[in-house]
Amino acid sequence: MTTDVTIIGAGLGGLTLARVLHVHGIGATVYEADASPDARPQGGLLDIHDHNGRIALRAAGLDDGFRALVLHGRQAMRILDRHANVRYERGDDGTGGRPEVQRGDLRRLLLDSLPRDTVRWGHKVSGVRPLDAGRHEVSFADHPSVTTTVLVGADGAWSRVRPLLSPAVPRYSGMSFVETYLHDADTRHPAAAELVGDGGMFAIDPGEKQLGAHREKDATLHAYAALRKPRAWFDAIDFSDPATATAGILREFDGWAPDLTALITASDTPPLFRPLYTLPIPHRWERVPGATLVGDAAHLSPPDGEGANLAMLDGSELAQALAAHPDDPDAAIADYERAMFPRSADHGPTTGPGTVVDPALQDVIDFFTYTPCVSPSDHHGRAVGSFGGVHRG
Repeated sequence: MTTDVTIIGAGLGGLTLARVLHVHGIGATVYEADASPDARPQGGLLDIHDHNGRIALRAAGLDDGFRALVLHGRQAMRILDRHANVRYERGDDGTGGRPEVQRGDLRRLLLDSLPRDTVRWGHKVSGVRPLDAGRHEVSFADHPSVTTTVLVGADGAWSRVRPLLSPAVPRYSGMSFVETYLHDADTRHPAAAELVGDGGMFAIDPGEKQLGAHREKDATLHAYAALRKPRAWFDAIDFSDPATATAGILREFDGWAPDLTALITASDTPPLFRPLYTLPIPHRWERVPGATLVGDAAHLSPPDGEGANLAMLDGSELAQALAAHPDDPDAAIADYERAMFPRSADHGPTTGPGTVVDPALQDVIDFFTYTPCVSPSDHHGRAVGSFGGVHRG
């Protein structure tokens, strides 16, 4: 079986690529290891930014559908100290430039916009090898291999396509998240719900630890503890025993306000360990005929509010380049990478919260209150974002 454009990974970047190609009359096939769209949770809220994510959705013809998914009021924000004193607060008047949606809802919007059978579920890649004339063969664990003239790795941090282009492998960033969920919080966890407010709440002890939460749909609080610890420290915690794991994390927040630590202790789900990895920044490669990467496969970075937005912009711009060069995919890929490399070099550890570099509390407030002047054509500006761990699964 031969396909013209083969996309590995049905995340937001890969699906945006497939959708914008479809808008331009170009077929593509997406191969995804998950058995179905609902095989695993899709994470929490995403703040979609006007200068990158929204541009991609407009190119996909899905901006109206996106607006119908927006959870109004979720751009509200509070920054607290460890004693639960409010140090900064901002409401949501609808002008913040980063409307919030559930990641799963946005993914479903993209899936529903594609022709039936565009996505082939349950296809776990077992190997990729180059052939002649820029073609590649992709092998799967339980399905026949495919040959393609354009291969795109949209398969995230541990991409199976990346080794074709780059020897880089993700490295541990030095920080991890431990995520929790409090369901029906207004009724069952009213003190925590009041503390979080209508949108996001971030409590910061500069240097080593943070607590954050965001209000999702149905009065769910999606919370996390961010700790700067070696990976071995987390490996010594038995996360298969929720009580033991919770106690171990709680000890790191000794002296914090009880209403804050309740985000850990009152969880309705077992604590979920999420180590944060990053690729070298900048990460680039020499041009490989017929193959390229989008999203985290290309520029994995600790969460800073930009990852999903840049993945969608990558997919959109690659699709438009392929449409502009229908008979020369390598010229299209070269044009795409020429713009993507400098953009992704700007996407990395900053002084923003949730990144490898932990700022002082006032720096965090400055990060949230500074709004860069970004024109609609400037894809390189960094938007004021929020802790990525609350938003991204």
